[in-house]
Amino acid sequence: MPARKPVLRPSWQTSNFKFVPVLVAAEWNAMMNLLRGRVLMLLLLALSSQVNGREAAYEPLTVNIEPIKLTERVYYVKGDLGPISTSNNGYNSNAGFVITDDGVVVFDVLGTPSLGAELLRQIRLITDKPIRRVIISHYHSDHFYGLEAFKDAGAEVWAHRLARDYLATEAPTLRLEERRNSLAPWVDEHARVIAPDVYLDGDTDFLLGGLRFRIFNVGPAHTPEDLMLMVEGEGVLFAGDLMFAGRVPFVGDADSKGWLRSIERLIQRDPKILVGGHGAASTDAATDLKMTRDYLRFLRQEMGKGVEEMLTFDETYQRVNWSAFSDWPAFKAANRKNAYNTFILMEKEALTAR
Repeated sequence: MPARKPVLRPSWQTSNFKFVPVLVAAEWNAMMNLLRGRVLMLLLLALSSQVNGREAAYEPLTVNIEPIKLTERVYYVKGDLGPISTSNNGYNSNAGFVITDDGVVVFDVLGTPSLGAELLRQIRLITDKPIRRVIISHYHSDHFYGLEAFKDAGAEVWAHRLARDYLATEAPTLRLEERRNSLAPWVDEHARVIAPDVYLDGDTDFLLGGLRFRIFNVGPAHTPEDLMLMVEGEGVLFAGDLMFAGRVPFVGDADSKGWLRSIERLIQRDPKILVGGHGAASTDAATDLKMTRDYLRFLRQEMGKGVEEMLTFDETYQRVNWSAFSDWPAFKAANRKNAYNTFILMEKEALTAR
């Protein structure tokens, strides 16, 4: 007769009797299998929490992000033409992505962590290829605050080396505090400023999955660190904020003289498809860049006149006829600030010219 497996005989003593439950071998095996199943389930839940937990914490959006197909490999998403607001969840900028045989290259990642997470989800609906690189056109919050989800997905972030200078100041912290107020809850206490993994200096090109990518350094223009991305073979050029299509540009502390020079160089490249940082993609770069170019020229001309005549900014601004631009989206939100910053710039240029 075969040897019998040992049985478990736990016991405990009471004052009057001794009770000894007995688990036979079959019951013991059943109990252990159940225990193993529960442990495995807990491990799977823990792993799922690690993978999906931060995504679940992103505040849901009330706007839709829909990729627009430009070529067989290239897509972009188009933000609202108005200024950043809670009504558009901060979605007023563009981003693009390119699907190669070996992975995905992304250009800009929108303006909140929630928007970045949704952009990544939309990419995943089209391809399961890994996100290899994210190229950031410049370090303004509406273009890089969506980095968190992409970093968590394993992407390598590239930007111009001058972004390091910006990140070394208190400006990123102050902007993040402001966005936590103006764009709550889509920018919350968990949002963080993510620095590049790779800093670029000058023009760069690389091959990935059968496509050649060329990165052009075009600053100082809209910012000191402006980059553009050309997808050769597809004829698509991502220009960042060198082009604002269909709306008043945000000038900020831009070098508008350098910006105008970069626009001329961009027109000379004559891409089949041009995607700016804001507004619809263009198949006629010269025509669609005219809006941004004409606005910048007008600002410099009118603010320059005021500086030459030694007028105050208010005097200069009040006498300008803005009717050519006043019906454009974002005019009320951006124009006066643009004019003031240009007035200061023209003063500086006048001083250095003496």
